[in-house]
Parts: sequence; structure tokens; C-alpha cells
Amino acid sequence: MNQKFSVPESVANVAKTLETGGFEAYLIGGCVRDLLLGRTPKDWDITSNATPPEITALFPKTFYENEYGTVGVVTEGIEDETLKVVEVTPYRLEGGYSDKRRPDKVSWSTNLEDDLKRRDFTINAIALRLGKETRGNYEGTLVDLYEGQIDLAKKTLRTVGEPTARFSEDALRMLRAIRIAVELDFTIDPETQKAIVENAEHLKEIAPERIREEFIRILMSEKPDYGLILSHKLGVLRFMAPELEEGIGVDQNKAHSYDVFEHCIRTLAHAAKKKFDLETRLAALFHDIGKIPTRRFSDEKHDWTFHGHDVVGAKITAKILARLGFPKKTIEVVTKLVRWHMFFSDTEQITHSAVRRIVGNVGTEHIWQLMNVRLADRIGTGRPKESPYRLRKYHSMVDEVMRDPLSVSMLKINGAKIMEVAGISPGPAIGLILHALLEEVLDEPAKNTEEYLQSRAKELAALPEKALLDLGEKGKQTKVKEEEKHIREIRKKHWVE
Repeated sequence: MNQKFSVPESVANVAKTLETGGFEAYLIGGCVRDLLLGRTPKDWDITSNATPPEITALFPKTFYENEYGTVGVVTEGIEDETLKVVEVTPYRLEGGYSDKRRPDKVSWSTNLEDDLKRRDFTINAIALRLGKETRGNYEGTLVDLYEGQIDLAKKTLRTVGEPTARFSEDALRMLRAIRIAVELDFTIDPETQKAIVENAEHLKEIAPERIREEFIRILMSEKPDYGLILSHKLGVLRFMAPELEEGIGVDQNKAHSYDVFEHCIRTLAHAAKKKFDLETRLAALFHDIGKIPTRRFSDEKHDWTFHGHDVVGAKITAKILARLGFPKKTIEVVTKLVRWHMFFSDTEQITHSAVRRIVGNVGTEHIWQLMNVRLADRIGTGRPKESPYRLRKYHSMVDEVMRDPLSVSMLKINGAKIMEVAGISPGPAIGLILHALLEEVLDEPAKNTEEYLQSRAKELAALPEKALLDLGEKGKQTKVKEEEKHIREIRKKHWVE
């Protein structure tokens, strides 16, 4: 029985062009899986009995720069980036995988079954042939030789054929299994799990950059905590961040409900719940990694201490990220966030100058990431409140030091220009004129133009000294009142005094 599928016209046209040219064409892989799950595919892949030269001959714009036969077909006039390229790959037969990463030999086949049997998981081995179109929906015929639809219904991930064989071909499939299970909220079939445990060592053969990409996708999922706990259970977390596992059973002080490992995982989980960016999630995960080597028991406090764990943690984090091949910029930002995550202190005692130093340490562009790490850290300790008063007060203080100060530098005129247009010498009158002009601009911002201020500066320079002094002092008082008003508005926004 045919089903109906919503497929972009540009994608359907690629399949139609292949069939018009006398070839078979099936949507394949993740896009078919996502269509069956009611999700919007991020990528569109087609498999065909056409060879790469035959594929390129059918389309005006293609690129083919790999040894696996994949031809990128460029679709014209499409604004959506995900639809600009449709990848078409011939039915493939693959030789052995001596390096546990890529096939030793690739050849083309004329049978769809040959292509399906080399796929990684059953839910990715479902082929879809498009038929008649009605108002953007296409009738489709599914070819499902490995019961992928049953596994979709059961929400389980299972390899095509014997799992050890699949993981021996490409060891990264073990991490991919965890990542897909996390992204789809699926479980992993017991036999597939067993094979991951037994073959995890093969991940040593995989380039760090490939491991990094799966690690990132796990972190950016809605449930990265599930992904990392499953990675630990199946013995593969050690190939991403073995330092995290060292925190298992490392108890913390009385302020924490969990050991270091669980605290870091829970902190990451809250960062994901708030949809924070990758840098913030990485910092949330590694923020307390330095507690493992710095833990000491204090007889005086009758509790554990972790002096300098922020400094040590930043160094460990840099090592982990460098080992996985993260960009230098990412490493720099994340290590800063880990290094300075202990900024939180008593808001009744902390000064604005101290807050300015913190902003200076991480940079204005990263201060709110730091605040978000602290927010997630608090929830990760087991405390129920997300925004206690002290944290809201700190947000307010950051806002206060980050705002543009009210000063004469806002004016579109300076002291040198006043001396030039008014014909006066350096002296106290310059400052008085600037403050008098500032008062007028604060009252009427439209007056902050070069033409008006230069004209008005001439008038003020001609006033008697006493009158100019009164206007200048009045301008200073207005500035102070406006500053106080702005701060009150900021504190009201954060519900603090």
C-alpha cells in the first residue's frame, strides 16, 4: 500500500530526472527515516543504479570530489540552504575495512539490495521511491528489507545484519548509534549494545575530528546527559572525555547532592534544557573537572575542599578540547568560562569594580555565557531554584556595569571643537559648556547634532561666568539623576533592590 510523503519539489525533481534518464532513484537514509517519524529532514540523499558519470551527465551543475561515488547535485533558485544540494550515490558494494574507518574498495552495483545491506542501522536502510504528486505530497513505495519500520515503531536502534560486522567496518558507527539514539530518544537493541561494549577498543583507530563531531551532536541534543551516561555504560566515553569518568564516586562537599561526574552531567542537562550554545554546554560539562585532582579533606571544616579547581579545570578542559581537535577560538572561550565560573560571591559585599574585573576577564561578548554556566551549575547541585535573589542581583550588577555610561563623550562635539568654534582658550569653561550641552541632550536627544551643539556652544561661551557655572552644575546634577534612573530600571527588571 502506497503512503504519501511531503517532499520538496527540488528533491523530487532530482529523482524524477534520474528516472526520466532511464535509471532507478530512491530516497535513502536519514531523510526517509525522518519522513516516517514525522520529522523534517535536514539532508536529502538519493541512491541510484546510475554511475557517477551518468549522474553528472543528467544535471547542469554537479560536483564529484570523493572516492565513494557521491555526486552533489546543485538545485537552482532554492533559498533554503538544506535544499541547495541533493546528494546522489550509486548502489555500492564495499570491500573490507582494514583500518576500521573506510572501505578498502568501492564498486558500483545494479541492485538496490546490495546497497541496503551495507547500511549501518535498519532505520537508515529504508528506501523510498516517489510516485504521483498531489499538492506537494508524493505517493511513495517503501523498500524495507531489514524491518526498519518495525524498529521505528519500537523506537529501537538495531544494526543491519550482525552488529560486530557493522562496527568492524566503521568503528565510528558505535558513537553514531549512541548519537542517533539520543537525538531520536530511542533505545539501542541489546545485541547492538553488547557489540558496542565488545568492540569499543576499535575507536582508537578513528580520527579525533570524527569523534569530535559525534560528541558535539550528542552535546547539542535535547538529552545530552542520556547520551553521556549511555556512552559510559557502553565503554565509549573514554574515547571522548575519559577525564569525566574519573569523577565517578568522587564525593563533593555538603553544598552538593551528587558526585563530581553526576554533578557535571546534570549541569550539562540544564544547559541543554535552556538551549544554551555549544561553548556554554562544554563549559557546563567541564566546569568542575578540576575538582578531581584538587580534592582534599579539611579536618578544620570536616568537609572536602577543592582549592584552585577552577584554574586546574581550565587546563584539563583545554587539553580535552585540543585532543579532540576543537578550533582554537572555541578552546579559548570554553577555558575562560571554566576558569572564571567561581565568580559568584556575596552580593552585599561585592563591588561594581569587582564585577568590571570579571567582565574584563571573560570579555563583554562572553559574560552572559558565564552567567549561564553559573545558572546551570546551581541546578546541577540539586537545588530547585533557578534564579535565587543573589543570582538575579549579580545579573543586575553586570547589566549596570555593561550599560553605556552617561557622559559628555556621548555628545557630537568635544572640547577641542568648542575652543575652535567659540574662540576660547583651555580652562574650566570648557567642562561647564560640555555639561550644559549634555543636560540639553538628555532632555531632548534630537539636539545631539554637530550643527546644533556648535551653535549652542558659541551662545554658552558668551554667557557671564556665573550663569555658565550655574548651567554647568545643573547639567552635572541632571546626569547623576539620569544615572540613578537607569540603574533603578535595571534593578526593577531583575527584581532586586
